[in-house]
Amino acid sequence: MAETDRSRAFTKNVKRIVVKVGTAVVTGKDGRLALGRLGAICEQLAELNSDGFEVILVSSGAVGLGRQRLRYRQLVNSSFADLQKPQTELDGKACAAVGQSSLMAYYETMFDQMDVTVAQMLVTDKDFRDKDFRKQLSETVKAMMKMRVIPVFNENDAISTRKAPYKDSTGIFWDNDSLAALLSLELKADLLILLSDVEGLYTGPPSDPNSTLIHTYIKEKHQEEITFGEKSKLGRGGMTAKVKAAVSAAYGGIPVIITSGFAADNISKVLNGLRVGTLFHEDAHLWAPVVDTTSRDMAVAARESSRKLQSLSSEDRKNILLDIANALEANEKIIKAENDLDVAAAKEAGYEESLVARLVMKHGKISSLAASIRQLAEMEDPIGRVLAKTEIADGLILEKTSSPLGVLLIVFESRPDALVQIASLAIRSGNGLLLKGGKEARRSNVILHKVITDAIPKTVGGKLIGLVTSREEIPDLLKLDDVIDLVIPRGSNKLVSQIKNSTKIPVLGHADGICHVYVDKSCNLDMAKRVVSDAKLDYPAACNAMETLLVHKDLENNGVLNELIYALQANGVTLYGGPRASGKLNIPETQSFHHEYSSKACTVEIVEDVHGAIDHIHNHGSAHTDCIVTEDNEVAEIFLRQVDSAAVFHNASTRFCDGFRFGLGAEVGISTSRIHARGPVGVEGLLTTRWIMRGKGQIVEADKGVAYTHKDLPLLKRTEGVENGF
Repeated sequence: MAETDRSRAFTKNVKRIVVKVGTAVVTGKDGRLALGRLGAICEQLAELNSDGFEVILVSSGAVGLGRQRLRYRQLVNSSFADLQKPQTELDGKACAAVGQSSLMAYYETMFDQMDVTVAQMLVTDKDFRDKDFRKQLSETVKAMMKMRVIPVFNENDAISTRKAPYKDSTGIFWDNDSLAALLSLELKADLLILLSDVEGLYTGPPSDPNSTLIHTYIKEKHQEEITFGEKSKLGRGGMTAKVKAAVSAAYGGIPVIITSGFAADNISKVLNGLRVGTLFHEDAHLWAPVVDTTSRDMAVAARESSRKLQSLSSEDRKNILLDIANALEANEKIIKAENDLDVAAAKEAGYEESLVARLVMKHGKISSLAASIRQLAEMEDPIGRVLAKTEIADGLILEKTSSPLGVLLIVFESRPDALVQIASLAIRSGNGLLLKGGKEARRSNVILHKVITDAIPKTVGGKLIGLVTSREEIPDLLKLDDVIDLVIPRGSNKLVSQIKNSTKIPVLGHADGICHVYVDKSCNLDMAKRVVSDAKLDYPAACNAMETLLVHKDLENNGVLNELIYALQANGVTLYGGPRASGKLNIPETQSFHHEYSSKACTVEIVEDVHGAIDHIHNHGSAHTDCIVTEDNEVAEIFLRQVDSAAVFHNASTRFCDGFRFGLGAEVGISTSRIHARGPVGVEGLLTTRWIMRGKGQIVEADKGVAYTHKDLPLLKRTEGVENGF
């Protein structure tokens, strides 16, 4: 999905637009008009015209269309004997003459259906050498703009005096691409859009899987790096001509965007400031460094840095974390200032209250994060721990050891504090890391990333942790299954589902946090009120906050249910009921039990007993965190054993499901998967295993000369292993 690009904010002030449609867009492979595609473009232009934009169209396709019609005419007028003879190439100028009238007839028919008038404007290179012509052209177009007429320009190839104008370096323009650039400058357009048969300008031929789309063309960087594919077989210019035209117009002060004419609404997306196609702008070199990195470069750099990190001593890795904790506290004021700007912008943009709440870094948050990092630093070094040791044969020892996964890609929304937790866990576990935070936390993420990477020693390098700044880079990253080892999405159900469906890389995480608190008939009322209130109100936007309150049926008759409801409503919680509770409590009925409010709202339902609660959780929950409040230990054990969730609690708030509270130091996320890691994922969840074998020259030799013992050996503590030379 295209996202808003700050570098394209100028489009909101665009008034006069030149749109050039290429031959490959106008016609299909058989040379006939691509009616549906061209109709969609005409519809967009008509809509812009009615919205007050001044639209100028430059259209290719006349020669191809004329050639198709003349071939048919040649066939009709030929005898059988004529057809046996070698066929001569049709005269290009005759094709142009026939095609121009046909193409214009189509435009007139289409635009007439939309109550828009068009005017044909045929020009040649020679015309523009005449100053009077150029002045008259400007006045004529100005008059047409006032009457909302769309001029349709085309080079008049039928009477052009140059045999190969696109090879003639003495010309003023050489094809319809350069004509469009010339017109945008001559008529003082605000924007030139060149529609092609590909998404934009790529680093190489678009058919090459290693080619990537260039979102913003920087002349100093790209002019020597781009490899063009074959020229268009339909038109005469191809991408080379488009780039030359775009550079000419852009450095003359007219922004240019090359994008696909095959997408139905790309013109509208361009004018809405969305990142589609390739932008050419005279100030582009000021927006991005000339030396740039691709998604693959970033991932490879993170892997290389992670190997340097792993080569350090345990003490050195510990000190990196302590330095980061100190750096966060030292830069607390600037971090808070950037976060305040993000929060203000989110409120001004009208974001939901729950999202703004996750975005805020409250007073004391930096100190809390620093404390969690220090706790993580003091934990036993997780890298290279011997998990099992086996004597395979005499003098042949096999060890199973802990090892980093490699490179992690974490995509998260809203919460900037997640960046700190994830980065510290990646460093402790020896992994490289790529981070993509939500655009609403852009300033916070940038400053936090800078503070953290500045604290990493140069022997490892700040590229250990890469910050991905654009959503457009995510699809490229998700293709790198040979470089990235694990993806952890932290965000909405939609985000998690999109990522799972878009990559071969293993994905770890949870889509929803629909957590339940079941209050049994044997509960302690005061305890129940405390647990329920904390589970909902401590941090309503958290994924471990209570979203559904289940209550035993007996509690509606003894006043306990009413006490619980009052405790929530008195603190501003909006309640929705299931079919049974809504009638009893006179509250609106919920549309769905499978709903994550992430705010001061929750669902209430009455169930028969603990088995009814378990069934409800299994049918409507998300296998995240669920809790029972009861004084009956037998009932509690049934709940704890049978609820199939990542975390199941007895007489404790669901808010305890957190890496820091579990003593993991921090968490990279909470997983509801059943493979690799489940629940809060700390350092252990970011490790895999390796096998280390030490021998004395043993060989297999079809197992003839090996006497297998397969004897388990005692594990030494790490200090003992060092003392004994292991």
